[in-house]
This record gives sequence, C-alpha cells and structure tokens, in this order.
Amino acid sequence: MTEEAFAELLRANGARVFIVGGWVRDALRHVRPHDKDYMVSGIAETDFQRLFPAAQKVGHGFPVYLVSIDGVLSEVAFARKEKKEGRGYRGFRVSYDPSVTVEEDLYRRDTTMNSMALELPGKQLIDPYHGAQDVADKVIRAVSHHFTEDPVRALRAARQAAEFGFSITEETIRYMNACRAELQHEPQERIVAELRRVLQSPRPSVFFRALEQADILAVTFPELSLLIGKTQPPEYHPEGDAWQHTMQVVDRAAERTPNVAARFAALVHDIGKGTTPKEMEPHHYGHELRGLEQLASWNRRVTLPKDWLRAGRFLIEQHMRAPLLERPGKIAALLLLVDKQRPVLSLADFNAVIEADHQSLPDYLVYGEALLAAMHGVSGKDAPSGLAGRAVGQWLAERQTAVLVKALAAVRARA
Repeated sequence: MTEEAFAELLRANGARVFIVGGWVRDALRHVRPHDKDYMVSGIAETDFQRLFPAAQKVGHGFPVYLVSIDGVLSEVAFARKEKKEGRGYRGFRVSYDPSVTVEEDLYRRDTTMNSMALELPGKQLIDPYHGAQDVADKVIRAVSHHFTEDPVRALRAARQAAEFGFSITEETIRYMNACRAELQHEPQERIVAELRRVLQSPRPSVFFRALEQADILAVTFPELSLLIGKTQPPEYHPEGDAWQHTMQVVDRAAERTPNVAARFAALVHDIGKGTTPKEMEPHHYGHELRGLEQLASWNRRVTLPKDWLRAGRFLIEQHMRAPLLERPGKIAALLLLVDKQRPVLSLADFNAVIEADHQSLPDYLVYGEALLAAMHGVSGKDAPSGLAGRAVGQWLAERQTAVLVKALAAVRARA
C-alpha cells in the first residue's frame, strides 16, 4: 500500500493521519530522514483493525501497529494523552480514544523539535509549539513541564545537543535537573542505550557537559563526575582539571575513529584520576590501577558491553606507557598485544586514542602496520630444530624484535 492510499483510506473513514517525530524534525534540518512513524486520530481501534486486518499490533500500554507502507513495515500509533501516576517511564496512565487531538498528542512529547507533525496526504505542517523555529535556531526546548515525567528525557535532550550541535534552553536545563531523583532508579539499560548513541555523535563532550550543567552527572555517570576538580600539572595539562582533559580527549578521539568501543576507551582512559588522594594532586601516580577499579565498579553498577570493557581496560593499562617506550623488545611486545585486540580495537583505533590523549604519536605507532607485517613474517615454525616449549617462544620474541629493529630503521630512512 502506498502512503497516499493509506492516508486516503483513513480519511475516507473520518480519521486524520500524520507523519510524526524525528522524520519531521530531520526533514526541517535538511538531513536525510530515516524511519517514518505515523499517528492516527479520530478513529477507534476496532475500526482501524477492520480497515487493516493484516496489521500487527506491537504496542502494549497503547495501540501501535505495524503496517506495510510504500514497501516498508512502519509503526502507526494512535493519538494519545498521558497522565503520570507512578515512577519512571512506565508510570503513565494512557488514554487514546478517538477524541484525542493531534495537538494533545504533541503536547505530551519532550521537546518542541519532536512535537511537530505533517498531515497527510498534503504534508501540511502542524506545529503548535513552534518547533520549526527552534530547529532553525538550533535550540532544544521542552514543550512543557511534562518533560520531567520521563527522566530519560534529560539524557535524550543532552544527547541530541551532541548529535545536532544544538544548545539547550535554561528552562529545559532546569527541567533536566528536576529529573535527578527519578534518574537514580531508571533501568540502566536505558542509560547505556543513550550513551551508545552519544558515543556515535560528533562531539560526545556536549552531552556530558549538559549533564554537568543540569547537575545530574553525578547520578548518571558518577565515575566521570569524580574527575571534576581533580587538578593536573599545568605544564602538561594547560586545559585544566582531569574532567576538562577527558572531555577534550573523547572529542578528539571521535574525530579520529568511528569505533564506539575506542571512543568509550577514550572516555575512561583517565577515570582513575577521580579517586586520586587529594594530598597526591596534582600528580596521579598509579591512576591506571585505580582506573581499572573504577571501570570494574561502573560495570558492577551497569552491565557494560563486553567490547567497551575490553577496549577500556586496554587503554587504561597502556595509555601512559605507549608514548614512552624506547626498547625494541617492549615496542614489539606492545604492537603484538595491540594486534590481539582486533576486531574490538584495531591499531588505528588505539592510535586514535593515544594521539587524542598526547596530541602526538611515536613513530613506531605511526608505522605500526608495516612493523606488524614484518614481524608476522616470522613464525615459531621457523625456530631451529631442537628448541621446544618456552625456548621457542623466547627465540620467536628475539627474532621478531630483530625484524622490528630492521623494519623500523627502514621506514625511518624513507620518512
């Protein structure tokens, strides 16, 4: 069924039909919209089922149906109103009878840019809360006090600021702060889902800074909150404390790699500085070990994706020593260890985080792929006869180191 036929059938039966949500917002942003979501009003659910007997119902608290429109299985929801009666995003009483208007449905949504609709078939813009102007002004603005009724809306507003490069109004920041108490009880998988999308954004720091501004960072990402105010030697960190440094590094890493696990590693590489004893500052001796403890604590509180954990642990352990290695044997061992992190973390990903942290790379990392190719040309099968067990491993390490020295000299000579 075409979209036009879908709309005309509903209109012929007294209903109205709209495109709603992110598709409308993104069309106004002049970026390619993705999935279309539809909303219908002025029709009873039984009449909708009669018109579309093949539609599959997937909504539980309120009707949402999957209908094939223009060859795509699309969500069609009924216009609804909500009343908060409990805690969290499930604590709503929903009404969706045919009398609910499009304006009432849009009013319950989070921000003005998400509270627009295009009425079909003519795609007339329905914009009672001036979302189009806010999109043009690149502003995230809560529609009403109902923003606070789903606490994860606070994270979503901050995440969309990072994704779109928008600013958040002061009133909306206050609404975000009002979500603080309920955020502490939200299912952690919702927070991880937002974090995953944040780490895909061009500037993840915008998200975390918005949470800090709203004073909800400590209840959502406490390990990061502890970095605020942790002083560092100014000759090495003119940007300021460990928090400012971390925000810079995660943004630089995002410029260098699309790998979400690597970006997460950039986010947590200095996380151990948050628990540095005050008397030790501005130095952070041993923050690698404390970082592993902090990451483990985070994972106990929230089950983190395994690839994030692996990448995070590796960068916490290696980010300080990697730029300082000079002995060929140590360099060879680290390159081979980095190579073992694939596919979670490639050498390019590792380099992206190291360069984001130190703003430079040692040449052995710059030429790492060529050096690895040379070392992989040697195998334990090439060991002299008579060697066995550990002796083979020792021979292989020595031979690979010798190959690395030769290969590194060659690439340096060509540079």
